[in-house]
Amino acid sequence: MELLKNAAVIWFILGFVLFLLEFLVPGLILFFFAIGAWIIGILLLFFDLSINTQLIVFLSTSILSIVLFRRTLKKIMYTKRNSSEVEDELIGKTAIAETFIGPGKNGKVTFKGTVWDARSVDTIQKGETVSIVGNDSILLIVKLSKS
Repeated sequence: MELLKNAAVIWFILGFVLFLLEFLVPGLILFFFAIGAWIIGILLLFFDLSINTQLIVFLSTSILSIVLFRRTLKKIMYTKRNSSEVEDELIGKTAIAETFIGPGKNGKVTFKGTVWDARSVDTIQKGETVSIVGNDSILLIVKLSKS
């Protein structure tokens, strides 16, 4: 318990908790506050800082790191990875219409045992076989298969 009286250890623990909370709370904000806490923890290993100085440096480094690095880190983490793999898995494959699908009326199709939202410029009746020609995120774009 003597270890918990050390301010540097407390800042490192706080940083770790904030880092873990980032996985529960989306937005990529708490990660930068964790970095700010770790910076204070490191500074306290070398310097004796008052609590006011600690809080000012914590907030400044956290906000500065958000401003400087959040956009770049978000692009790296949340870009579409291997979208060609997803397209290879879908494009050209066949599915079965579960509902009516028509121009201006989205419907549902079953592909590999999973029901997907779908849209088409063709008029497709329930039970007809369709070909997947594209996707818009999780919405499949289909056309009537030529049987």
